[in-house]
Amino acid sequence: MRIGIDVGGTNTDAALLGPDDRVLAAAKSPTTPDVTSGVTSAIRSLAPPVESITSVMIGTTHFLNALVEGARLTPVAAVRLGLPATAALPPMADWPERQRAAVGGHGYLCHGGREFDGRPLSPLDPDELRRTAADIAARGLTSVAVSSVFSPVAEADEWRAAEILREELGEGVHFSLSHDLGRVGLLARENATIINASLRDLATVIVESFGKALAEMSITAPFFLSQNDGTLMDVDFARAYPVATFASGPTNSMRGAALLSGIGDCAVVDVGGTTADIGVLSGGYPREAGSESEAAGIRTNFRIPDVLSLGIGGGSLVSRDGETGPRSVGHLLTREALVFGGRRLTATDLAVAAGRADIGHGRHVAHLAREFTARALDRVDERLAEGVDRMRTSAAMLPVVVVGGGSILLPDALPGFTDVRRPAHFDVANAVGAAIAQVGGEVDRVFRVPDGHRDTVLAGAREEAVGRALDAGARAGSVRVVDIEEVPLAYLPGGATRIRVRAVGDLDLGLLGGACAPGAGAVTHA
Repeated sequence: MRIGIDVGGTNTDAALLGPDDRVLAAAKSPTTPDVTSGVTSAIRSLAPPVESITSVMIGTTHFLNALVEGARLTPVAAVRLGLPATAALPPMADWPERQRAAVGGHGYLCHGGREFDGRPLSPLDPDELRRTAADIAARGLTSVAVSSVFSPVAEADEWRAAEILREELGEGVHFSLSHDLGRVGLLARENATIINASLRDLATVIVESFGKALAEMSITAPFFLSQNDGTLMDVDFARAYPVATFASGPTNSMRGAALLSGIGDCAVVDVGGTTADIGVLSGGYPREAGSESEAAGIRTNFRIPDVLSLGIGGGSLVSRDGETGPRSVGHLLTREALVFGGRRLTATDLAVAAGRADIGHGRHVAHLAREFTARALDRVDERLAEGVDRMRTSAAMLPVVVVGGGSILLPDALPGFTDVRRPAHFDVANAVGAAIAQVGGEVDRVFRVPDGHRDTVLAGAREEAVGRALDAGARAGSVRVVDIEEVPLAYLPGGATRIRVRAVGDLDLGLLGGACAPGAGAVTHA
């Protein structure tokens, strides 16, 4: 049996799955500031036979929340290798002031870096790096982010620079290298690396909290954290690369929706207390955002699902003219909503008044005019239908799967979408998605593709991605390629083409003794 846990800002959801991926039990518990007690409470509600648990998968928003709040971040030394180029835009030049101040804003420009084909842009200057290390030490910084031009193509400069800096700074200093984290594109990759470096200390605290919670329940099975692409990473990897958890919540919800509904190609509407996230599944996996993404107003380029968020949720406030959201009572729903004896009109009150949901006390909303309720809910339905329509890429009709506790707002059909499904255990789809997360491997770099050799190059990239998934802990025979992307770079010579291949497979429980490092294939080689 496996346990999937999703630690959200409001609730901690848990699901117990059997060997056939059937949901045996599900539970919700309020998320607590110390993390541990909320997770413990959710697991206790499942009443699992602890001796039968083989693994625990956890999804969390803690790291993204810390970045958004600009709190609990470690000051970072951002070292960029690229001079004499790249000087026009120093590290963190476009960051919001709160986040920049939280990480200290310490940027260093040094020589190094590569051309797109791996040729040196300029040679590393060891003395320059030693002077940089002296300044880092003088400022008392203990987390270093190293980024180099085109390091996904040739990472040697980043390794060598980190080696020199480590020799000067000594033990107790953490290093994050950009080729481990992002894709081609210096500034966004550098941003992701700095964010990761700022979260290293918090990652240790969070991972230890999860371990403590499981120990309190006498669960000795290994636990993993889910990444933003639906794959897993072990605890050691999570400590080193916490940024990989960003956007894992929507990914888990959509993956859970696919399993619970039995539909691999569909639109998913995940309605929570404050927002509705709309995404599209293809082959059971979320469609990825095709361009640079943002985290707390900072450009990054790691993998995240293509999600449209609307300010509509179960706790959304309803105005006098019937407009719903974007303001919400959030986790105070059970105190503030009319149906729970509160004094504020929410979307949940509308759903109860219209007969779409049966929670709280319906008598508290009996005074709402039918016309007002119907008009307000019709507008909610229209906005969600418009969102689904915006997310689909063809005129073909998509089934719509609705999940999340706030999905009680939705009817059995949306304008223009008659096939709307709400599967069993829809309210814990995110925990189910965490429980079924797989192991991934990815290749994403610039290849030379000579005329007539395209198939050979693609076959090599596929083989490399599959190998990385196996190295990361996937079970032999279960790995499949789920995504291939080719982007010819016409502005570069020699048939240069950016090729990205992603492979996933089931976790090999026989490797849990130490060789398994889930996520390593999906992140460290990206």
